[in-house]
Amino acid sequence: MALFSRVALPGDVPALVALEHQCFSSDRLSSRSFHWMIGRAHGQLLVAEQDGQLLGYALVLFRRRSRLARLYSIAVADHARGLGLGKQLLSHVEACGVTHGCAHLRLEVRTDNPGALALYERNGYRRFAVVNDYYADHTSALRLEKTLVRPPA
Repeated sequence: MALFSRVALPGDVPALVALEHQCFSSDRLSSRSFHWMIGRAHGQLLVAEQDGQLLGYALVLFRRRSRLARLYSIAVADHARGLGLGKQLLSHVEACGVTHGCAHLRLEVRTDNPGALALYERNGYRRFAVVNDYYADHTSALRLEKTLVRPPA
């Protein structure tokens, strides 16, 4: 699959919102949130598209004066699943983290999302905490982390 990845633009917001509704039943990012993430957030919102159609996105946030990045959200369109797009987006986010001088990337994943959990663990993320009642529907989250670059000895 020939994909094109790039930084999201304000014109992508309607497609991002539609993808958000397709992928998540709660805890969705709004149009306003996407606009803020594109224009003002200390992070990077990457989109993947094919033939002008948005197939997925990944949002990574950076902390000022910190070597820790956070994968805030990642989504892949139903019809594009199983093609390796999640792994590609994750690799792009990790590269962004390294570019921003981050040593670690952290994320939260629903305990009832085995597909996402498998993706992260296959790509070197390790579990380090459970947070009960994390999501709006009271589902727990697993916290995972990956070391992006080794700190100097």
